[in-house]
Amino acid sequence: MLVHPTHERLLGLGLTGMAKALDEQRCQPDIEALAFEERLALLLEREVTARENKRLVARLKFAALRQAAVVEDVDLRTVRGLDRGLFQKLVAGDWIDRHHNLLIIGPTGVGKSWSACALGHKACRDDRSVLYHRVPRLLEMLTLARGDGRYGRLLKNLARVQLLILDDWGLAPLTAEQRRDLLDVMDDRLDHRYQPAARRALARGHRQPDHRRCHPRPLGPQRPSPRTQRRVTAKAACREKQQT
Repeated sequence: MLVHPTHERLLGLGLTGMAKALDEQRCQPDIEALAFEERLALLLEREVTARENKRLVARLKFAALRQAAVVEDVDLRTVRGLDRGLFQKLVAGDWIDRHHNLLIIGPTGVGKSWSACALGHKACRDDRSVLYHRVPRLLEMLTLARGDGRYGRLLKNLARVQLLILDDWGLAPLTAEQRRDLLDVMDDRLDHRYQPAARRALARGHRQPDHRRCHPRPLGPQRPSPRTQRRVTAKAACREKQQT
């Protein structure tokens, strides 16, 4: 069996997970007891796992979470006013798919940023795009982007993210320009949420009519509504009164 050419072919095709799994199978003395389909299934499973891990690393790098927090490390026994049932629903992530907002409030030091990063990490593991920003730093980025022409592109990137985490609200009063920037961010995200539905409605409105709609039947005389009849009657009464 030509093992080395096969290994090189797998690497050339970008199947690094299968190549590593093939090397590991060569070192296992009892691997010959498995059938060909079973060995192939192990190779494919290793490749799928490697690709999922690679995508997860890329999503976590893009998210730039402030803290390395995971939901499994959340201690619900600590008195923070955190409801166990509600937190489990947040971990499931259905609220992200429904485009709901989450506001985490509480005194300093209770773990608001840590909890937000833990939920962001779980969203990355669930194959969702996440982006973390501190509000003061984000406002600075928006101000600089407006000056060098990157403002629209930055807003578009913020709108495309499924979960946008904004940390450190209210550290200082916002200026009028900063309030407009945050409003632009929220408006663009709202528009991006409903763009697919709008495109579907637009597509339905532009469908080509079938042969039955090419020659619609003419509408017959329509009876005016009672409101229109009252208006006509009132106008006629005013004319008669003026003439007399």
